Amino acid sequence: MLDSIYIGMSGLQGYSRGLKVIANNTANINTPGYKGSSLQFADMFYSNSGTGGNSSGTFGQVGHGLLTNGTTLNFKQGELRQTGNSLDLAVDGEGMFTLKDADGQLRYTRAGQFEFNSDGALVNRNDGSKVMALDSSGNMVEISANGSRANNAKATTTIKFSGNVPAGGTTQTINSVKVIDSNGAEHILTVTLTNTNATTPGSWRVDVLDGTTNVGTSQIIFDTGKPTTATSKLNINYTPAGLTAMPLQLDFSTDVTSVAPGTLQAIGYVSNDGFTSGALSGVSFDAAGVMILTYTNGQTVKGNKLALARFDSTDDVASVGSNQFKALNLNSWHRGTANGNGFGSIKSGQVEISNVDLSQEFSDLVIMQRGYQASSQIVTTANEMLQELFSMKGK
Repeated sequence: MLDSIYIGMSGLQGYSRGLKVIANNTANINTPGYKGSSLQFADMFYSNSGTGGNSSGTFGQVGHGLLTNGTTLNFKQGELRQTGNSLDLAVDGEGMFTLKDADGQLRYTRAGQFEFNSDGALVNRNDGSKVMALDSSGNMVEISANGSRANNAKATTTIKFSGNVPAGGTTQTINSVKVIDSNGAEHILTVTLTNTNATTPGSWRVDVLDGTTNVGTSQIIFDTGKPTTATSKLNINYTPAGLTAMPLQLDFSTDVTSVAPGTLQAIGYVSNDGFTSGALSGVSFDAAGVMILTYTNGQTVKGNKLALARFDSTDDVASVGSNQFKALNLNSWHRGTANGNGFGSIKSGQVEISNVDLSQEFSDLVIMQRGYQASSQIVTTANEMLQELFSMKGK
């Protein structure tokens, strides 16, 4: 009788633990990056009955109850949801973000909810752990926006044009040609083309004007309607007021013709490779995990790649809370970056939510409840039988 009570008690304890696991899964159904767990059940040890259990005289085995062997994590990917925050990141596929806590310990997470702290470092929003990246040499480094708050101006070196210079025409004027000096200031120049075909067949004199001041003169020659290779790119020196001379190349090598006008668009200014200074306006990450810095001057700069890690077996991973995990066996962990060597891609502006299947949890909940009730009934019945035995002895 007492053995039956002990067996029933082992069932009560086991199903209580199972209920606790289900409760934790259900409570974290909306926790980003949460991975559900399940309790592993096993039968307890067996012993021989001590007497012949059947007509052949063999001994029978009697079990001693229910045993729980701990929990296993389910690393199936959860649903990815849009957040609109470019620093919310998710891994679509294998891999976990790498964090370094205040004690210098590496932790891993699927919950990519990040932000820049007051020191300019990219950190985990929950506990301030540093988000790690891999530099060009494969070394683990912190991600920081320090030194990248501003994008310095770049002086123009090349100006591009496109369109048609009407064959047989006399002059052609290109207005609003933008040039950026080394201080980031913008200058508006005018380029005029004057037909010099009488001197050299197919030639045009090119004058660059800053207001009414001629700052450079050169020549372009067309052969069968296209600029010759030697004259398709013209070089002049432009000296803005108060600054040193800056070399400029006028590029007519692409999409510039000199034929009968017809319906062709007249030659015009396209672009220049200079830009003014700009302030940092946004940070995001591309699919390969590369940090992209965006500035108010329209420029973008690439930073380091996010460091990802993956493992060979769930036996080498343990939960530590705050949506984080630790490595139990470093030999089974692999380090790398997104979109390569078995790692998934990075989704910016999204987070991975819990992978808990609520319908499955409710089904398991019913099983746990029934098991607990049955174990409780065993204890009650065994107790009643003992009471009956004691009553018989009293008589």
